[in-house]
Amino acid sequence: MNYNLSKYIRNILLLVFFSFVLIVSAQEEISKPDSVIIQADSSIEIDDNSQIIEMLDSLVHIKYFGDYKFITDTLVLNVYNYSRDSIPVFPDSVIKSRIELLNGETPFELTYNKNVKAFINLYAVKKRELTSKMLGLAEVYFPLFEEQLDKYNIPLELKYLAIVESALNPRAGSHAGAKGLWQFMYGTGKVYGLKVTSLIDERYDPLKATVAACEHLRDLYNIYGNWSLALAAYNSGAGNVNKALRRSGYVKSYWAVWPFLPRETRGYVPAFIAVNYVMNYSAEHNLYPIDPGILFNEIDTIKVKDVLSFDQISEMLGVPYEDVKFLNPQYKKQIIPPSNGNEYFLRLPKKYIGDFIDNETALYNYKTKKGIERDKLLAQIEKAKSRNFHIVRSGENLGVIAKRYRCYISQLKRWNNLRGNTIFPGQKLIVYGSAYSSGKQKSSKAPVKRSTKGTAHIVKNGENLALIAKKYNCSVTDLKEWNNLRNSKIFPKQKLIVYKPVSSSSKSGKYVYHTIRKGDTLWDIAKEYDGVTVEQIKRLNSIRNYRRLKPGQKIKIAVVG
Repeated sequence: MNYNLSKYIRNILLLVFFSFVLIVSAQEEISKPDSVIIQADSSIEIDDNSQIIEMLDSLVHIKYFGDYKFITDTLVLNVYNYSRDSIPVFPDSVIKSRIELLNGETPFELTYNKNVKAFINLYAVKKRELTSKMLGLAEVYFPLFEEQLDKYNIPLELKYLAIVESALNPRAGSHAGAKGLWQFMYGTGKVYGLKVTSLIDERYDPLKATVAACEHLRDLYNIYGNWSLALAAYNSGAGNVNKALRRSGYVKSYWAVWPFLPRETRGYVPAFIAVNYVMNYSAEHNLYPIDPGILFNEIDTIKVKDVLSFDQISEMLGVPYEDVKFLNPQYKKQIIPPSNGNEYFLRLPKKYIGDFIDNETALYNYKTKKGIERDKLLAQIEKAKSRNFHIVRSGENLGVIAKRYRCYISQLKRWNNLRGNTIFPGQKLIVYGSAYSSGKQKSSKAPVKRSTKGTAHIVKNGENLALIAKKYNCSVTDLKEWNNLRNSKIFPKQKLIVYKPVSSSSKSGKYVYHTIRKGDTLWDIAKEYDGVTVEQIKRLNSIRNYRRLKPGQKIKIAVVG
């Protein structure tokens, strides 16, 4: 017994001694006179409008941190005794040697160059406060990421990819329409089983999106056999990486294809390397996590059996509303819909789980201060379901889309929280159209596709707006809006602007013929027709090289049902 105690004391003394030696050595290294400030003098200019900057800046507005001012104990973490406002600087040789150490423990191509240096300067100098927030959020999300990455047997370092993508902001959204921690576009998310409805967007679900990201990254690695190339493809798509590989002579190295990648992707892997470095050497840069107020092991998940609002949860159980919202970003309207055969889950701080279970039945029937109860929630859900979605096509703008759905540009912007008029091909927009503008669905008939160019109609004797509307398969209201008419009076020889219906297909037996539009892909076309797949289209039209599709070309589409 005495021997074991002596051995324990000896080990403690040795640990204290070596810790002291390590701290003294580190302080001597930091105080070297040849330390220099890292300058962003690389060949990459980090655009203030880049997605990486956009995601970092989004943390400024994240409300979750507003209620938690406590900064983790720097007396423990500040092992180098920096002053509070000190921004440590190191020579390139020191940072290079640290990255070389990290490179020896990972399958990624971690290297140090001017491009990586620029992003280290971004995270460790320019955006220090936001990096501290990410260090805090890492305690919420990294255990979840690591569990799934290990399950799929892929490198744990990929957890840093979510920092590049979203800065660990669970409600992050890019200007191009990517959503969530892993920034899934609508189409890619759908491929990996992430459901998007009027009420739910599973791209925001931390667990489901992480599983989808693991599957997507594994698939990309199986294509390229190189993790850095897989990262590039995650950002820009496999098509752009394949082009870059061809131009580089098929050298499967990220730095070999680097000059041939899209501009944003050229900064993507350098940013990943910089994040890897900063997260591992944060203390050396006098960076410490801001406590997010809750940690991963303090969160639990429970299945919800009936319709429930965040207001009900917050008021009856006493859970801060912002906490419920932060932990459950997948519920777009802060309403968990009735199951109807689906399974919906709620993440809460563990200390409230017992109260939820004990009061579950009463909770579903609880009437909030706002008067929200089950029947009103169901009414809100039905209203939300009346919305349509429009996938932006190449060449479309808000004016064209507004005409198609018989609404105003200002409405489109309000429905989609758009600050400007810029939209992008593939972006998903919420639309109501004239049939939904009052909030009540009047007709289930799909909107008529129309030409984007107006043509002239010369009014003939005996014609009125109703007759002309019938001719062009539009409404009298359409004609009035297109021509700024205050009433229904028109005159012979009057010139009216009309937008003719466009039919991209014409029926022929058991097929329809689809006319290829500029920017169309087989994936886009397949989505337009129920039950049709890309392989069916290729087989029916003997298409071997989909890149040879030309605008105006007609292809067969099998009629389903």
